[in-house]
Amino acid sequence: MKRAYLFLADGFEEIEGLTVVDILRRGGAEVCTVSVSGSLTVMGGHDIAVQADALFAETDLSDASALILPGGKNGTENLRAHEGLRSALYAAKEAGTTIAAICAAPTVLGDLGLLQGERAVCYPGLEGRLTGAQTSGDAVMESGQFITSRGMGTSLPFALALLARLKDQETADAVAKSVVWG
Repeated sequence: MKRAYLFLADGFEEIEGLTVVDILRRGGAEVCTVSVSGSLTVMGGHDIAVQADALFAETDLSDASALILPGGKNGTENLRAHEGLRSALYAAKEAGTTIAAICAAPTVLGDLGLLQGERAVCYPGLEGRLTGAQTSGDAVMESGQFITSRGMGTSLPFALALLARLKDQETADAVAKSVVWG
């Protein structure tokens, strides 16, 4: 079975990561949290320790339906610095796998040149880092294989867009209703 992989790095924005995991699991999508920090315990940007499901070095991404990057200033920088994750993102781009990022994390994709010709959004003020992308002020932007979003306050619609992509719109609508969204 295909699964989504959400990458956790020290300093990640907790709501952006955990909201996505919660919504995807409520909707029946398989999602694995992967630490790029060398330890299963990853410290969020607001000093909340989170236990990842797996370590990057021990994870086979060949069954990936999506690669997901939560933001947070320090978390984004730690994701950007991880050579294995950068390689996985290039491979996912080539394979047509869904790649999703929120807040500052879309800048990782922009810096790698993955957003050329796409539409994308990110945390306000960082749009210049989305190299080659057409930007807007939308809360969530879907463009080809990419889903991007602006920040913590857009975590729920971002997660629901991912669920619709990975499962279907009916499932996303049912989960949205169950959590009293919209």
